[in-house]
Amino acid sequence: MAFIEADGLTKRFRRPVKDPGLRGALKHLVTRRFSDHAAVDGINLRVEAGEAVAYVGPNGAGKSTTVKLLAGILVPTAGEVRVGGVVPHRQRVANARQIGVLFGQRTQLWWDLPVRESLALLRDLYDLDAATYREQLARFDDVLGLGELLPVVARKLSLGQRMRADLAAALLHRPRVVYLDEPTIGLDIAVKDRVRAFLRELRADGTTLILTTHDLGDIEDVCQRIVIIDQGRIIYDGPLTGVKDQFARHRSMHLHLADPLPYGAVTAALPGVEVTAGQTPGEFTVRFDRFVVTAGQVIAAVSAVSEVRDLRIDEPAIEDVVRKVYAGELRLEPAP
Repeated sequence: MAFIEADGLTKRFRRPVKDPGLRGALKHLVTRRFSDHAAVDGINLRVEAGEAVAYVGPNGAGKSTTVKLLAGILVPTAGEVRVGGVVPHRQRVANARQIGVLFGQRTQLWWDLPVRESLALLRDLYDLDAATYREQLARFDDVLGLGELLPVVARKLSLGQRMRADLAAALLHRPRVVYLDEPTIGLDIAVKDRVRAFLRELRADGTTLILTTHDLGDIEDVCQRIVIIDQGRIIYDGPLTGVKDQFARHRSMHLHLADPLPYGAVTAALPGVEVTAGQTPGEFTVRFDRFVVTAGQVIAAVSAVSEVRDLRIDEPAIEDVVRKVYAGELRLEPAP
């Protein structure tokens, strides 16, 4: 039996139908009309214990609604859902004890209290013993640098600091499943790397992770499987490697060369690779298929004709793949 099971999971919302302007608003007061909108439309999903799944899609696709259904915040209109053998919206307390939730745009910290006091309140809510609480704080300090944030009032935290504190709050009680919405937003590179490593540790320890993000780095480092949702329906469910290898092959390398070489000299050094000249002399953008030409080969070829002063490589976001799917440019076939 899978740890998370959803069968025909559906959530519909009623939306008011109004004509534009003041006249339309007054008319709606007298004669009310509504339309049904299926935010989640018959989703079937199985997630095993200890699995890390990227759950992605554009804004309005139904990602957050799905997570709220799994967390027990919303009651499904139709279908069934179980998390760890518990029906989330019926057994809310039991479900709350086994889940952790991090929404990037919302905080679970008390706004006018120091972070230390918020965590202490959560400790009492989850009945954590003193030894476990100290152990968790020490662990979070190693990974997130939490110690420096403990005396700070929540409303005075920067975005990156708040994300670190919220991540600690979500994981304080050692949940069996964690729902993470953009968990590394606002974090610097060093902390982001530590958070990703920490999430991999959680996965190795058997914690189930559902990650909603457009950051391909988060997905690549943490997840093995990707589920793409559009208009409330799952359109792809399969291994992450299949999507990346097929639809995220290209990289863009931005080069600043010491010598203002002509466009032809750079293209001659990189035959078969798309090269675009920049606005200033010596600046070029090279777009290449990483399965045909490696970044090292591009750098070596350019370095043979000029010194490379600076370079930057743009990694494709999973959002780019999703956007192409919705535009009809790609067709994703679920893995068997």
